[in-house]
Amino acid sequence: MSVGNSVKASSPLEFDPFSEEFFAGAYATFRRLRDEQPVYYNAKWDFWALSRYEDVAPATKDHETFSSAKGATLDVVKAHDDAIPPPKVIISMDPPEHQKMRKLVSSVFTPRAIASLEEMVREKIYERLDAIDPAAFDVVADFSALFPNEVITTMLGVPKEDRHQIRVWLDLLLERNPGEIAVPREGFEASVNTGIYYYKLIQQRRERPEDDMISRLIETEVERDGHVDKLTDVDIAGFATLLGGAGAETVTKLIGNAMVAFADFPDQWQSLRRDRSKIPAAIEELLRYEAPSQYQVRTATRDVTLHGVTIPKGSAVLLLTASATRDERMFPDPDRLDIDRERKMGFNLAFGYGVHSCLGAALARMESRIALNALLDLLPEYQVDRTGLKRVAMSNVAGYSNVPVRRAS
Repeated sequence: MSVGNSVKASSPLEFDPFSEEFFAGAYATFRRLRDEQPVYYNAKWDFWALSRYEDVAPATKDHETFSSAKGATLDVVKAHDDAIPPPKVIISMDPPEHQKMRKLVSSVFTPRAIASLEEMVREKIYERLDAIDPAAFDVVADFSALFPNEVITTMLGVPKEDRHQIRVWLDLLLERNPGEIAVPREGFEASVNTGIYYYKLIQQRRERPEDDMISRLIETEVERDGHVDKLTDVDIAGFATLLGGAGAETVTKLIGNAMVAFADFPDQWQSLRRDRSKIPAAIEELLRYEAPSQYQVRTATRDVTLHGVTIPKGSAVLLLTASATRDERMFPDPDRLDIDRERKMGFNLAFGYGVHSCLGAALARMESRIALNALLDLLPEYQVDRTGLKRVAMSNVAGYSNVPVRRAS
């Protein structure tokens, strides 16, 4: 299918979110998409993609035109009509169903509730740092892949002896084989096992409530028009699985990406060392520069015409947020990490925009702030062993499984 735009470069323009090229970092392809085909069609997987900020940001907010109801991943959206649908979770809902669910689960993410977690978060982070050799270690494998899972599972009420298994299952759930759209068998089994685990834990908490998130979600109710809404056990199990994956993976990849980015721009690391008050701004810039979440999947509810190209009603649409936040039309010198960059309204799409803004964003920012502050103390100057860098192959998640570093003498 032609999208009406000529390809300027000598090689054909191809964007495939299940390719080795995508997993290795797609920023050069994103630039070509923005310049040559801002409304792009992929015939192999039958989806459309928007790549410019001026298109992605409004579409992310327009839930009436770009719906989440058919699913949040391309494999689910493209599944056959007779396929068994996965349990509904909040990211796969549109209003008003979405608002009802969000109101119920947001009770555990109030500013006061998040602030009360800081001591526990700090403890988990420094517990991991105390166990490593500061002279040389793997930022991801030895650190950032471990503490976010500890934080999330502790919040949920997962017993200590089960937390590692939850992390293994969540990694399998997100992993993809290059060139394949479907979840691998191991990932499907991990998804089922995670859901069953949380369902059983919910039954235990119904009988013996504890001071944890699952117990509070069981008790949560909202009265509206004389009717009391409560979460079902399936709702809670789905939310726990979603929170475990999104909450843990976001921070894991953000810290790994950050240490590679700061190695590329060491002046920014030194600027941060001199002025720790810049850490919150640095986190926003890191999320713009290389966000763990690269795109959001939506379904067009009507024909949409942009740049002279029409996306047909019912089409799967990828909103390439990682491309939008590198768009030179919005961000001067976008491929440069600049922690002093001016931030405007809508600067950051990494934690969602509009009704699907991330419930756990404040927690992720807190974890990242404490972790970066600790790493600034541990590694005043450092080098990345680039021969040991290894990227993940995951659905909609960009980053590293391995970032070996050594402290400079």
